[in-house]
Amino acid sequence: MFLYNWFNLGKRHRSKLAKFLEENEINQQDLANESGVSKSTVSRICQGDEFAPNMRNATKIINALRKLTQKNINHDDFWSM
Repeated sequence: MFLYNWFNLGKRHRSKLAKFLEENEINQQDLANESGVSKSTVSRICQGDEFAPNMRNATKIINALRKLTQKNINHDDFWSM
């Protein structure tokens, strides 16, 4: 039981974006490269829903996700803007 919790440490408070990336097998570095948003910003956004990107970065991320997944993704799927 302890090892299970140890390996899942850090995944409890993930953001909607982080869950989406995992479900679609996209890593943060690939999203950063495709969107032009820094890896540190992507990482911060994935840590929890408390941090939302500015509109410019959110738009870059949404456009990159649309390209990477071929899905119709919108800002409000992840953030209240």
